[in-house]
Amino acid sequence: MKKVMAGFGIFLMFMVICTLVSKSVYAYRLPMVSAIRPESKYVEHRVEAEGIVIAGGERPVTYLPGFRIASMPVRVGDRVEEGDVLFQIDLEDLDEMITEKENEISKIALQINTILENQAIAEQKKELELARAREDYDTTARIQDTQVGRALESYVQAENELEGEESGGEDKALKGALQDAAYGEADAKAARDEAVKQAGRKVEDILLPENATAELDTARLELSALSGQREDLQKIKDGQGIVMAPFGGVVTQILTGTGGRTTDTAVMLISDESVPCQLKVTLDKEQKKYISLGDRIQLSLEGQGKEQEEKVAYLAQSREAAEIYEALIELPQGVGTPGISGSISRSDPGEKYRLCLPPAAVHEADKQSYVYVLKEREGILGQEYYVDTVNVKVLDQNDNWTAIQEGILDRESLIILSSTREIRKGETVRWEE
Repeated sequence: MKKVMAGFGIFLMFMVICTLVSKSVYAYRLPMVSAIRPESKYVEHRVEAEGIVIAGGERPVTYLPGFRIASMPVRVGDRVEEGDVLFQIDLEDLDEMITEKENEISKIALQINTILENQAIAEQKKELELARAREDYDTTARIQDTQVGRALESYVQAENELEGEESGGEDKALKGALQDAAYGEADAKAARDEAVKQAGRKVEDILLPENATAELDTARLELSALSGQREDLQKIKDGQGIVMAPFGGVVTQILTGTGGRTTDTAVMLISDESVPCQLKVTLDKEQKKYISLGDRIQLSLEGQGKEQEEKVAYLAQSREAAEIYEALIELPQGVGTPGISGSISRSDPGEKYRLCLPPAAVHEADKQSYVYVLKEREGILGQEYYVDTVNVKVLDQNDNWTAIQEGILDRESLIILSSTREIRKGETVRWEE
């Protein structure tokens, strides 16, 4: 009997040991989780963004159009001072332009000489016509005066004959001859007056000035303009085609580069140092929620260790992308150089929420947020912990905290934060308190 009791005791001990070992193995194979309870927190938002300094204003550098640029030692972002070399004109191309301009000058000069020669010939012809017209006038007057004289003589003779006959008797034929002589004299005078008048008018017509013409004046003006352009080209050549900066600043845009020809617009743009620079930053849609026009932000620039507080002067949606916004922060006068980098930051204290969890404790699937909740139940090991899932609504979040709406969960709920392996709803786990 003693042996039986002893054997039974050993068997019971063995079963206890097996049970303990089995439970230990079972418990060891369970995933271990850590859990926290929601806390009351302010969900602060901090926006940080990088940007680049741009010119607050720009001034154009213009040049005579049509010149080919041979070299340009400056680039966008370079700072230039008044008198620094900006670019150089192609001298070979310039020589061709000078030759072409000289050919145009020669052509216009030849036209002017031709006009002057034609005017001289026309003047000679006019003088000759005038001399001939005056000669014709004198000849006409002389001939007509002779005709009038002859008609007068005929009248006087007819009159004398009539007087002689009247002393001896009356003669109707002589009276008729006298009358015809009188008419002849009158007709001769009228013919003389008409012929002299026509000859005089011809002289007057020749003496009238020629019709006005702008051909010569136009040609002379064109010659003057071409000569001035030729002098300008020569001055450029004398200066080796070097173009210098008319004022100081930072090159912000180059509109015509090496190999291109200058136009009637600007060759390049240089920052206007009388206008303060601006820091341009881009914000995504989430960042835009916490920065508004006129907000005070912290700003730091490359090479300047000290932060400064400035105001957002401009904020609008980018033309390049619908989800991107552009902000401009005006810098104090004399601060910043176009092209250097900078950054901004702004903290929004946000609202206080009763249920806040670390972002790692909140999961999402199919656009639905949820959390793993640690709960208790009776199991193989007695009282054990298992996993349950609860859908939640996210009210706000930042890098450190996610605020969820109150309802199913409260401040006493145990929310699983991490697990040694992937867990599922209903699965038994070990809680590492």
